Order: sequence, then structure tokens, then C-alpha cells
Amino acid sequence: MHPMLNTAVKAARRAGGIINRATRNLDVVAVKEKAANDFVTEVDHAAEEAIIRMLHEAYPGHAILAEESGASGKSEYEWIIDPLDGTTNFLHGFPQYAVAIALRHRGVVTQAVIYDPSRNDLFTASRGHGAYVNDQRMRVSKRDNLRTSLLGTGFPFRQLEHIDVYLATLRHMMSNATGVRRAGSATLDLAYVAAGRLDGFWEFGLSPWDMAAGALLITEAGGLVGDLSGENHYLETGNIVAGNPKIFVELLKTLQPHLTPVLRKG
Repeated sequence: MHPMLNTAVKAARRAGGIINRATRNLDVVAVKEKAANDFVTEVDHAAEEAIIRMLHEAYPGHAILAEESGASGKSEYEWIIDPLDGTTNFLHGFPQYAVAIALRHRGVVTQAVIYDPSRNDLFTASRGHGAYVNDQRMRVSKRDNLRTSLLGTGFPFRQLEHIDVYLATLRHMMSNATGVRRAGSATLDLAYVAAGRLDGFWEFGLSPWDMAAGALLITEAGGLVGDLSGENHYLETGNIVAGNPKIFVELLKTLQPHLTPVLRKG
């Protein structure tokens, strides 16, 4: 395992320990609402601080982009951190949340960790060296048509101006795929695409820390990731489509007729 990936794994597991301890008494977890339906807890902050502390101990000169504390430092190496993706699920005891850590070097994501503390599932990838779940090699699914596919998605709760477009795309997907799942953690959904548990995924209005780690997992597992135009600007636009190669193409074709001019650009 690459030494930087190994450090990220240790940091993710440490954050996972903080999260697991907090699940024993959720009623006393302090919660704030950052925006409508967007919550942050003392657990998010504690997990993020633990991750940053461990990364800085190993690599003090590296920059950080984290969900709760924002951007800090300047370096050709940048850690992208989501300490607890799926906070609402966590608060309700719904076990679909994860820690995500990615390393971007000169603008390219090279290392990725997604850790599901409730199941002790560890997803890892190093660029050019494949993707793994619990040390077993991952590959995307082999399904070759939308009709037999199980898809993941997420509601655009931060960008309600896109809700009508989203509902139109959802209606079409529900009518043309085997099933659609909205579990509430984009990070884990992307990891599931890499592991072949989902055949494809799409969502609007995400942040880099929601996507960076999962996108590398998928490409290293043989899948494709892009924005709504199929280009690689998803970290900038916040709009993402992912899947095995054939489902990725079908998703793009299916989505395009429903998109507004703004969304159609990516």
C-alpha cells in the first residue's frame, strides 16, 4: 500500500472510531443546521479534526480542503476530506454514512479511502494500482443495459431550483431501470458503484469531498465518471454521472433530454 494511502486509512479508521462511539448515545450529540436540511454535529467536527491532525503529523506541508473547516494551506498536494458523509442518517441511527479522504496531487486525485464504520468496510484505491474493498480487488458490474440495472441517486436538497429537472430524470430512470436507490450518502453510493453493488449513479449539486474519493475508486475498478456532459469537470460543477462503461453511456443519453441549458453544460 502506498504510504500516503496507508496514512489516510489510519486517519479514516480513527475518525470511524469517533463516529462509532457517538452512536452509543445519539440523543446527546450536539447538532447545528448549516442550511435547510443540512446538518453538522460535534461528531463531524471531532472526526475532521482527528483526520487533519493525523495527516498534518505525517505531511505538515500539505494543503487541506475539508467540509467543515474549508481550505487551508498551499501545496501541490491537497487532502480532500469529508469526515462524515450522511450526517442525517447518522443522527437517526440509519447505518448509511462514511468517512471519505482523497489526495489530489497537482490537480489529479491519486489516493482514495472511503470507510464505512458501521459495517467496517474499507474501500481504497491508488491511481494506476486498482481499487479494493477489505483488501479484495473490486470491479464494476458487467450489466450492459439500463433495464436490468440498479441505480443510485441523491436528491438535490441544496439546489432546489433543479428539483423539477431531477424529478423528470428520476421518473424516467424509475420507468426504465430495475430499481433506483436513494440511501443518503453519495460517498458510499460511489463506492458501491466501484464494488459492483450499484450499476450506476447520478446526482446534482455535490461538493468535491462528496465525489473525489469515490470517483477514483470507480475508475480504478474499471468504470467511468463524468459530469452531465460526460467530461471530467464534475469536481468543479458538482454534477456527476458514474457507472460501468455501458451504463455510464446510457445514463448520459437518458439524462440529456431532461436537462436545462445550465445543467447541460456539465
